[in-house]
Order: sequence, then C-alpha cells, then structure tokens
Amino acid sequence: MHLEHIRAQQGGFFGKYFFGIIIILFVFLIANIPHLLAMASEVGFEQLGSMDAAELLKILPSNKNLALMLLPFAVIAGVILLLVRKLHKLSVVEFITSRQKIDWKRVGFAFFSITFLTSLLFVGSYMSNPNDFQLNFDAQAFAVLFVIAIVMVPLQASAEELFFRGYLMQGLGQVFSKRLMPLLITSLLFGYLHYSNPEVEKLGSLLMVSYVSTGFFLGIITLMDEGLELALGFHAGNNLLISLLVTADWTAFQTHSIFLDVSDPNVYMYAFMSLPMYGLLLFVYTKKYGWSNWKQKLLGSPTV
Repeated sequence: MHLEHIRAQQGGFFGKYFFGIIIILFVFLIANIPHLLAMASEVGFEQLGSMDAAELLKILPSNKNLALMLLPFAVIAGVILLLVRKLHKLSVVEFITSRQKIDWKRVGFAFFSITFLTSLLFVGSYMSNPNDFQLNFDAQAFAVLFVIAIVMVPLQASAEELFFRGYLMQGLGQVFSKRLMPLLITSLLFGYLHYSNPEVEKLGSLLMVSYVSTGFFLGIITLMDEGLELALGFHAGNNLLISLLVTADWTAFQTHSIFLDVSDPNVYMYAFMSLPMYGLLLFVYTKKYGWSNWKQKLLGSPTV
C-alpha cells in the first residue's frame, strides 16, 4: 500500500520531512514577494497593511493579480518534487502513486467528473434564478485569462495536492502507524489554511465546513485509491472551472470569468452544498475502481 511503502522506504523517520516542510514554507514566502511588491507599488506598504483580503484582491488588474497570486504555487510544486528526488531519494512516480506509472486516465476522469457536475449545477442555478448571474464576458480579457488559467491553475492545484495529500500525509505516515491521524491532520489543516480567504470574511466561519469537508474528501480518495491521481484531477478541474466560468466580487479568484454571480450569498448553501456531490463522487469512484476494505484503508494500516 502506498503510504506504508513510503514509510518503509523512509524508515519511519520524520526529520527529513520536517526539514523539507521548513524549506517549502520559506520558498513559498519568498515566491510571494513579487505579488506583494506589485500591490505595494500601487497603494504603498502602509495602506497595504490596513486592507482586508477582499480589498487586496482588487488592487491589481485581475489577470495580473491572478498570475502573481498563483506564481508561488508553481514554484512550490517544483520544490516539492525536487525535495522528493534529492532529499528523500524517491522517484516522482513513486511519490505520487502506488502504480507502476502515473495513471493519467484517473487524473482525466476526476477532472471530467467534477467539471461536469459543477457545470450541471451552474446550469440548474442559472435556469432557476437567471437574475443571480450577470454576463461578464470580455473576449480579449478572457483570452488572456484562459492562457493564465490553463497553465497556472493546474500548477496551483497540484502544488496543494503534492503538499497536503502527498508530502505532508507521507511525512505524518512516518510518525503514525495508523492512517487515521494523517487523514485527520491534513484535512483539518487544509481547511484551516483557507480561513483567511475573502469568502470566509464575507460569509463567516460556518463556510469552513466546505473547506474541511473538501480536505477530507481529497484525503479519502487518495488513501482509498493508493495514489494522488484522482485528487490531482479533481482539484485542478474544480479550480479551473471556478476561475473561468463564474466568480463573484467576494471570492478568492477575481477573474474575467464568463459570468459574475451577483446574488446575495447564503452561507448554508455554500457550506453544505458540496457534501451530496462528494457523496455521489465517492460512490462513482468506488464502483469504477473497485474500492473495498474502507475501514482498514482509512483508519488502519494495510500491509505494504
């Protein structure tokens, strides 16, 4: 099994992972400097410190802001893979999956499944409440956005998966012999690190239910499938559709999307609407990939 195989390869030693995490966090801070300087050049450092998350996202033109915001994640994706190769002496394939090679069909299926379901939900919402959406399409601005999103958004999503469901989960797998604690810690931490998002400022702490449940969903499919492919595809598809199809003036992704959501947001809907979708996707993935032995794979310690 994947987590246990990595533990056997690394000898149950967390020290290297702790050192690697420090490097990742340091590089991430450094990689954020261009975005910080670009914003400061517009409003000054003093005013920058007094602005909330939503205001910060409006300082720069949206395409420039998106590119600079996603740049650190692209850097981090490369840093994680470099640490895997040089510090932990693992191949990239060995780090990502228990299979002999990365299963790109799994990545594609997860990408398709979430984009299809989200598009279906959007069509239903638009047809039932068309006044909640405003056409926001600008061909020239959208063309630039499309190029940025196609290149940078998958890198951003991959960086988060490589860190949370990859590096951190495998590092915690050196400390805990059971899978429950790596799943629990990475899922809660994933949710907590979204607490500063403008969506939470707008809607309140109840929205954390959505982020934490997303963390658990991604952790569950990683452990059940013994690899990161489904999580990588899902996360990239979800974020790409958010950036291109519909956004709002209070979300983290401020883009020239096709539509703008102008409705009065309901925190209960945004906090809980993803749960049935995650349940459906777990059912689909279980049937397609023949998952079984859930208790052992999520809570126990399967043999290598």
